Amino acid sequence: MRSVVLLLAAVALLLALPRAARCQQLPPSPPLAQVLQDALPPLEQVLPGAPPLPALQQDLGARLQNLTNGLTDQLQKKYSFCMIDAKKDLNQTFNFSSDLSFASDCMGQTTGNMLAMLCNKAEVDLYIKSLTSSSSSSSSITPRVSRNCNRSSWATGCQPGWACMTLDVASSDDVIPSRAVNCRPCCPGFFCPHGLTCMMPCPLGAYCPLGTLNTTTGLCDPYFYQVTPGPNPECGTADSWADIVTTNDVFCPPGHYCPSTTQKHNCSNGYYCRKGSTDEKKCFWKNTCKDNAIKEDLTLYGLIFIGILIFILLLVYNCSGLFITIQVKMKSRARKRAAKKANKSAAARERWKLGKELVLRHEVELPESFRTPQQSDRAMKKNNDKLTFSGVVSLATENRPQRPMLEVAFRGLTLSIGKKKLLQCVTGKLSPGRVTAIMGPSGAGKTTFLNAVLGKTSGYKKNGIVLINGIPESMQSYKKIIGFVPQDDIVHGNLTVEENLWFSSCCRLSKGTSRSDKLRVLERVIESLGLQEIRNSLVGTVEKRGISGGQRKRVNVGTEMVMEPSLLILDEPTTGLDSASSQLLLKALRHEALEGVNVCAVIHQPSYTLFNMFDDFVLLARGGLIAYHGPVSEVEVYFAGLGIKVPDRENPPDYFIDILEGIVKTTIRGNATPKHLPLLWMLHNGYEVPDDFQKDLENINTIRELYTVRSISEQSSEEQTENTDSVQLNARQSNKLLERKTPGVFAQYGYYLGRVAKQRRRESAQQAVDYLILCIAGICIGTIARVRDDSFGVASYGYAIMAVSLLCQLAALRSFSPEKLQYWRERESGMSSLAYFLARDTIDHFNTAVKPIIFLSTFYFFNNPRSTLRDNYLVLLALIYCVTGIGYAFSIWFELGLAQLSSAIAPVVLVLVGTKQDLPRVIKELCYPKWALEAFIIAGAKEYSGVWLITRCGALLQGGYDIKDFNLCIIIIMLYGVLFRLVAYFSLLKLK
Repeated sequence: MRSVVLLLAAVALLLALPRAARCQQLPPSPPLAQVLQDALPPLEQVLPGAPPLPALQQDLGARLQNLTNGLTDQLQKKYSFCMIDAKKDLNQTFNFSSDLSFASDCMGQTTGNMLAMLCNKAEVDLYIKSLTSSSSSSSSITPRVSRNCNRSSWATGCQPGWACMTLDVASSDDVIPSRAVNCRPCCPGFFCPHGLTCMMPCPLGAYCPLGTLNTTTGLCDPYFYQVTPGPNPECGTADSWADIVTTNDVFCPPGHYCPSTTQKHNCSNGYYCRKGSTDEKKCFWKNTCKDNAIKEDLTLYGLIFIGILIFILLLVYNCSGLFITIQVKMKSRARKRAAKKANKSAAARERWKLGKELVLRHEVELPESFRTPQQSDRAMKKNNDKLTFSGVVSLATENRPQRPMLEVAFRGLTLSIGKKKLLQCVTGKLSPGRVTAIMGPSGAGKTTFLNAVLGKTSGYKKNGIVLINGIPESMQSYKKIIGFVPQDDIVHGNLTVEENLWFSSCCRLSKGTSRSDKLRVLERVIESLGLQEIRNSLVGTVEKRGISGGQRKRVNVGTEMVMEPSLLILDEPTTGLDSASSQLLLKALRHEALEGVNVCAVIHQPSYTLFNMFDDFVLLARGGLIAYHGPVSEVEVYFAGLGIKVPDRENPPDYFIDILEGIVKTTIRGNATPKHLPLLWMLHNGYEVPDDFQKDLENINTIRELYTVRSISEQSSEEQTENTDSVQLNARQSNKLLERKTPGVFAQYGYYLGRVAKQRRRESAQQAVDYLILCIAGICIGTIARVRDDSFGVASYGYAIMAVSLLCQLAALRSFSPEKLQYWRERESGMSSLAYFLARDTIDHFNTAVKPIIFLSTFYFFNNPRSTLRDNYLVLLALIYCVTGIGYAFSIWFELGLAQLSSAIAPVVLVLVGTKQDLPRVIKELCYPKWALEAFIIAGAKEYSGVWLITRCGALLQGGYDIKDFNLCIIIIMLYGVLFRLVAYFSLLKLK
């Protein structure tokens, strides 16, 4: 395959030769006639009897023009994979307009017969075909031998580095002319292929001097061919132009530059010259390049940059917390001042409105102090001066309107999985304005009961109905006005207490709520939960300790309180709290109930004082059966009617649970046992008894009247009327409840964006470690696996892709893995998953843009490849964008440990698959490293021109790449990143 490329490149050389003569098609270059006229002396002065110069120019231009027209189009079609523009590439390779001295010298050396010694189109075709045949099959090699070089006729010009002239100058270019006279060594600046007896010009960047015979080795230095033994053993010039792997003869050596194919100069101090250079490249700093420097030593720049980077990272690592703390305190003070101002204005406004309404209704007379504007202002100022901050909050709370009420009733509610019943025949209701305690032994189904009330019954078999304000509707329709406090304290540990509450209020309050009203709600909740002293403290994580467990529990509750729910359900809110903290929390809940909120909480082992703070009590027995559901004040009366009396100094709820569990033995009236308590409650209220309890019903049927302590029919007509009116009122408000609209996706995106930005700033130390590791990886790869000219850095870039993919993919796991619980909670409350995903991805774009710079700051400076820094940055930018999307998907699909393992293995496997040559192309194209490596190779190949043209074509052909596909590779890698983000987003929606 490489030989084919070399052959093609040889064709390119021949085609490019006319480039020097085709003056009309190259505006930058002067006309060939003018060039020859300026470069060559009058031919009559060099060779007596030679034809006049105009005739020579016309003949040379005509021959080269015919050769170019025939081969350029063919070359563009066949080898477009390594040439964006064949004419432009050949012009860069064979534009000798700046120095035609080698042609002038050759004209003199050949006594004016240079044109007769140049190869024509047929000989060029033969040269290409011989190379193509030799690369395709070793058993059927077509020798590179013209008809002038056969066994019967082997002219001196058939040996490498020699050429002969033809006497038939006017013959067709499609026929190989006869060459057997005036054979001589090839002119400097030309190369003469073995067996062709004609000359071709060497490309720019090549050095083709006349060889010198080495009597020791028999080779022609600096080439590696032997002269044919004979009477006049004399070396010619180069015998081939190929890629750098096949032959290194014609390349201008490193540390030198060759302005023409016959001149070689040492690289000056302060400049560097790579292999194949035509001029010197100036070093940025003179001391980094000594005499004959091959490339600029950028190690010092890299070390300086690394030192600056490490200093910045250490500064961020050690001082980021201090900067953030100062910023939080400043914002908190500003917010506190705004809250005070808003509350004072609201209080004055509400008082004035109330007084105005009373006057309009003629219930009171307008005070004298309010009849003039001056007196009104003085009175208002006097009242405001007497208000403290807590007083303002309390006053604002008193004047706030009641929230819409939400009543939840359930009838015959049963949940089961297979044959196992988790809830059985649960009937009752949760009333607005009351605080209900749900208690029972472990495994009684308390949390299951809450899930059933909330409508979270996927995977269960559900029977019975749930009524919302007397109407059978789905609870999911009301999720924006329902607050659910989970058992675990699911809050953001890298945010402060105030930031957690503020974000919840911004995203979950009504869309039209003003900022001042949000501040009032925030201050009210902080005040009621006793969080004033820790409002600016971080909640804390496993790695970094923050507030205490009890305070964290109150923050967990406050997250739901700030959205002003109509139904607030709490799962074990007092677990882990001391008595004082529990009472403080219950006072806050009772305060919510006074505003019409329906509060329901699962409680474990409350104290007697705490138990009496509840309004209603639901006692569940094992199997999900209700043993009691009614007011707390009547629970002891009910059980006393059954013969169960609470002993002195016993906590009633604990005693009842011990009876249900059989821990405490007691005597129940008649033959009933503790397991009959749920059945007795059904009989007490006249509920339908399920078939499972018919046998137990028969055992106690004879004394059933003993347990009818207070039937439903005995309730007072006043209470029945009150309940009916309440339900009807709530039913009328049902439509209004559904009209609550929270901020849209774009507004929530802005709130999420601010929150994630704060979180990332607090994780700056971890970000600094990521950057440092990426910097070290660049140093290691840049020094160990350098970019080589023969392979265009395939190995080095392969390692770079592997390292960058692994490190960035692991870092991307932190975007979603640590916050799955928080996301579940926010999604269930009706917050936008799209806004959540886009905000986290948007903030991660900062790393996507910065990490290529961090890696290249060491890799590029220590490696110093030919490709531009811009192209390397674009490839790494697309690569990091792609692997970040893969990291998102892994973090959502798997647990953190498995996601880390997958992220470590996937890049290695994909790089090996994407770069393996013998795999089907379809499989390799499915791997993003294939496109990243191709982009790196193409970025480098574009910088190889002149004598490197064949090497470029060989490398691209071997890898199956196309030099025009750089932008395509970048687009495909970016599309892979978009695809993985879409997969991650839809996986996030299905996450449970």
